Amino acid sequence: MMKRNLNDLLCFVTVAREGSFTRAAALLGVTQSALSQAISGLETRLEIRLLTRTTRSVSATEAGERLLNAIGNRFDEIESELDALTAMRDKPAGTVRITCGDFVLRTLLIPKLSPLLHNYPDIKVEFDVNYGFRDIVADRFDAGIRLGDTIDKDMIAIPIGPHQTMAAVATPAYFAQHPIPKHPQDLIEHNCINIRFPTHGGLYVWEFEKDGKQLNVHVDGQLIFNASHHIVDAALQSNGIAYLPEAEFEPHIKAGRLVKVLEDWSLSFAGYYLYYPSRRQPSPAFTLVADALRLR
Repeated sequence: MMKRNLNDLLCFVTVAREGSFTRAAALLGVTQSALSQAISGLETRLEIRLLTRTTRSVSATEAGERLLNAIGNRFDEIESELDALTAMRDKPAGTVRITCGDFVLRTLLIPKLSPLLHNYPDIKVEFDVNYGFRDIVADRFDAGIRLGDTIDKDMIAIPIGPHQTMAAVATPAYFAQHPIPKHPQDLIEHNCINIRFPTHGGLYVWEFEKDGKQLNVHVDGQLIFNASHHIVDAALQSNGIAYLPEAEFEPHIKAGRLVKVLEDWSLSFAGYYLYYPSRRQPSPAFTLVADALRLR
């Protein structure tokens, strides 16, 4: 196949995956006009429409889905092999793409990776801050960061942070006006700050545990967020009781700005893990990143 045709196929794969000519053009470093012409030329040569275009979105047709499934992974394999060639260089190089949440990015990833990046200036790390469960294979990420109990079994998972413990907190000012809960069920009478998970749209049901007994409580309140740092800010403004991993509240608890309650019911669980597909051969750059993040 002619080189031009391979380029056109790469253009198609990128547009189909991104669902957007704008994002695909940015990733490929070409204009949207050139990208549109490449796709049109490919469809003309194949005599079949591969993409359905609307004013708001782009999606693959049935034929396009078949082509994407057939060749998409081939481009990934080529890219992986090219990355692996950096092992033959004196200094590993390349870009590592990681999807993660804001808190773990600020508290774990940046502190752990900064020394590595200073020592290896040819390594780049791109972070996608996202609170949903991204499909790292379909979205072409090298890895993701999740809590250990949420990772698919077919992934390789590396612990990067210690075990976590949940904490229910509020300000002293809030508790000056409301009774301190003695049992998780008491939270039903309180103004609780909720979080809505992007993955399924439902509100988080607060989970507690004591002496092997688990208890779930459906709380209610005036505020609902989809990101944890907003919950911390709202709690600091005496808007109610918040419930997150204790590490997110730690500096405010130590300073006395937030007070823990129901400590004997605190739920403990596996900490953060770096995870990536088991079938993908890691590049030298990714291996260095993973080793720098590994919990020791």
